[in-house]
Amino acid sequence: MQFDDLLATITPQIYQRLVTAVELGKWPDGVALSAEQKANSIQLVMAYQAKYCPSEEAFRVGADGQLVTRSKAEMKASLTPPEAATIATFSLTNSES
Repeated sequence: MQFDDLLATITPQIYQRLVTAVELGKWPDGVALSAEQKANSIQLVMAYQAKYCPSEEAFRVGADGQLVTRSKAEMKASLTPPEAATIATFSLTNSES
């Protein structure tokens, strides 16, 4: 079985169980993951996320398996829309004199 074939057989429920197992370090029945199981599970989770869970996060694995990064300027621009850059403006002169 090829890796892509294995990835295609993973359902969203299996994916979620793998994520939980990697996060907790144990299977749902309480049995701890071996080092090999943890490494394989992490690899499957990352591959599944790259192929089926597209994301706009700054650091992620792309569909081609390569690390996708964004520059600091790109991240800042995505967090601060241009119209929200100025909150308020005030006149420095006293007009009530």
